[in-house]
Formats: sequence, structure tokens, C-alpha cells
Amino acid sequence: MNETDRRLARDVSGHSVRVEVAPALDGRNRLTTAFRIILAIPHLILVGGPIAAGISWSSASDARTSAGGGGLLGVVATVCAIISWFAIVFTGRHPQGLWDLTAYYLRWRVRAGAYTALLRDEYPPFGEGPYPAELTVAPPVTPRNRWTVAFRLVLVLPHLLVVWLLGFVWALTSLFAWVSILVTGRYPTAMYGFGVGMLRWSSRVEAYLLLLDDEYPPFALE
Repeated sequence: MNETDRRLARDVSGHSVRVEVAPALDGRNRLTTAFRIILAIPHLILVGGPIAAGISWSSASDARTSAGGGGLLGVVATVCAIISWFAIVFTGRHPQGLWDLTAYYLRWRVRAGAYTALLRDEYPPFGEGPYPAELTVAPPVTPRNRWTVAFRLVLVLPHLLVVWLLGFVWALTSLFAWVSILVTGRYPTAMYGFGVGMLRWSSRVEAYLLLLDDEYPPFALE
């Protein structure tokens, strides 16, 4: 792995929610890339598409998913977050089973998102399993911060706006990368770094939104 690959792979943020992606720039699979959206359909149904395209509290507040949203398991994670919100606000604790289920969903979602967004060519496992794109989230310190949980929707709004806007840019760069891979077999380095950064940023925002973590996400792609 050269220095560029090492730089792309490392999550140097120091944040409690970490996303590591083993870079895949050259020698890409043109056939699976050409039909990526079709191949990803089972995962899209279950956990949704690339995270930046689907983050919205509308899916968390009324148990619906938007285009590119969290899929069927996203509805389950939404219900878990609503129940957990009441539990944390009144007791200061996050029910362990609900936290585990939400973390399971988000780990799966990150792997599926990396595949759908062309960051990797390996087909992601259904559920847990080794994959070269992985999310780790440290269990939150207890007792939880009731104030930031109580006003989580307000606190996360700036991130939702920025990630939503950058999501359009990510869609355009992913489309360009799709063409590039089909023609040259290579994902452009600068666009790859942006895609990995968006996956990290949006993953931290969704973890914060789903109450997995109380550490405020940084406004950064690194």
C-alpha cells in the first residue's frame, strides 16, 4: 500500500465513530460496476443507499424512509432511537439491546454504502462479516448527556443541511467515477478521497442522530 492509499484508509479524526475503507483505485471490476445499482438492490431494500443521500429525520420521526434512506432495517433503527430517546432523557441510560441493534444496522449500512458508492467491488455480507469498509463505534459513556439527547434534532440540523448539500456533489462525483471505471478501470484519486470522506462524515452524523453517540460530529471530510 503506497502513501496515498494509507492516507485514504486511515481515519485520523479521533472521533468515537470511525470508518476505515481499504482503498480500491486501480484494477476495478468493470462488469460489476456497470450493474452496481442492480446488484445492490437487496441491500438497498434492507439498509438503504449511500448514507449522505438518505439522512433525514423525517425517516426517524414518522417511521418512513426517503429515497436513498435507511431501508427496512432503517425503520427498525428509527423505532429503537425513539424508544431510546425517552429512556435516556428519563433515566440517563441507553438500553443495551437497542444500542446493539442500532449499531448493527449502521455497520451493515456503511458496508452496503461503500459498495453502492463504488468505493469497493467486493459484495458486502448480509449482516455482520468481514469487509474492507468497516464502521466502529465506541459505546457511549454513561450516564448519557440528557440535554444533548433531548435537543438532538436541533443540534444536528447544521450537519443535516451540509451533508444533504454535499450529497449532491457526491452523487455527481460518483457518476463521473462510474464512467471512469468503465472506461479506464480506475477510480480517480481525488474523487475517491471525497467519497470516503463523505461516508465518514455522514456515518458520524447518522450515529449521532440515532443516539449511538453523544460526541458532536466534526464538520470535516477527514
